[in-house]
Amino acid sequence: MAVEQLSEEERDSWLRALPKWLSCRDGAAIERKFEFSDFSEAFSFMTRVAMIAETRDHHPEWFNVYNRVEITLTTHDAGGLSLRDVKMARKIDALLA
Repeated sequence: MAVEQLSEEERDSWLRALPKWLSCRDGAAIERKFEFSDFSEAFSFMTRVAMIAETRDHHPEWFNVYNRVEITLTTHDAGGLSLRDVKMARKIDALLA
């Protein structure tokens, strides 16, 4: 089953529901930056995200330096942002709730 890219209206609506995530790549992706107290806390967070990504078969693009983690979500199969990215962002946010 093909994954569909969100329409501009859907993307805007979901971004309002995900206030800590920012649109990037001309609306084709969303990103969020995280800062933790140290590397161990950042790595622990990344491990938890990795476990979610594996179960969903939807893997983020990310960057880590010491206590900072930057995550970008996009669906390559859809050519941009999809509902899979939104659901993943919500799961990531729930880790910090």
